[in-house]
Amino acid sequence: MNMIVGGAQIGGIQKDEGREAVVARMMALMQEAHDRGVEFLVYPEMTLTTFFPRFYVEDRAEFDHWFETEMPNAATQPLFDMAKGFGMGFTFGYCELTPEGLHYNTSILVSPEGEIVLTYRKTHLPGHAEYEAERTHQHLEKRYFLAGDTGFNVVRNQGAIMGMAICNDRRWPETWRSLGLQGVELVTIGYNTPSQNNLSAEEGIERRVYHHELSVCAGAYQNSTYAVAVAKCGMEDGNHMFAGSIIVDPDGFVIARAQGEGDELIVAECDFDKCAFGKSTVFNFDAHRRIEHYDRITEQTGVKIEV
Repeated sequence: MNMIVGGAQIGGIQKDEGREAVVARMMALMQEAHDRGVEFLVYPEMTLTTFFPRFYVEDRAEFDHWFETEMPNAATQPLFDMAKGFGMGFTFGYCELTPEGLHYNTSILVSPEGEIVLTYRKTHLPGHAEYEAERTHQHLEKRYFLAGDTGFNVVRNQGAIMGMAICNDRRWPETWRSLGLQGVELVTIGYNTPSQNNLSAEEGIERRVYHHELSVCAGAYQNSTYAVAVAKCGMEDGNHMFAGSIIVDPDGFVIARAQGEGDELIVAECDFDKCAFGKSTVFNFDAHRRIEHYDRITEQTGVKIEV
């Protein structure tokens, strides 16, 4: 089965840019995607707002205005309506505030009929929870979000088995294997990745982009799945986030890559029958996995040196 898949990279969103303006940019990319025959479109993490975890506030409730209390809502309904009119499935990330008052970094997968068929909340939150004066860049995701409670699930949408991850999740092999064990054929990953947010001066943009691409290509190959990783990128509020949006095939090869750091559409045709080869040979999990030796993976969190 073949499907034309697109990645809708979004350039920087400034603090004073409203939801309606952002959705208009998303719709322009969706129109371009429709014109190019795209059947399923992937947008980034936190698509609707600036990447506010770069800022510290003492009372985290001051940042609740960055969160959505319902989806779709008045600002995003036009995007849902356009996609339904095109018969196009899509996925995008946003900040979710639940009726119980819980804050999550969330992604949804929407069918061509306009129905939310899968919700995922980011599991692997990077960064820190308190202001760290010694840092040149703050990365406060742990302050503003809870670790996700959904786990890694899949859904059959438009004839393919799809699953989602968000940003830092792509670096963790557990993410990919959890989806791979459910036969995933397309993994979508939205990200907002600062070009530098660690203390090490050695970690520049080139290394970060390399590690991003390495993680996505390895995860796709080791689980015989297509992957679409899409950035929100460029300059935001004086801070830079790298681009590097890619579509990767089940052999781990990049088959589409963004060229710039602004709003940009990348497109590739995915032949999901190609997922079967790896799933039935090298990565035939039923034949080759040895879970009797993997206890440490789920029983232990940090490193323990006992030799």
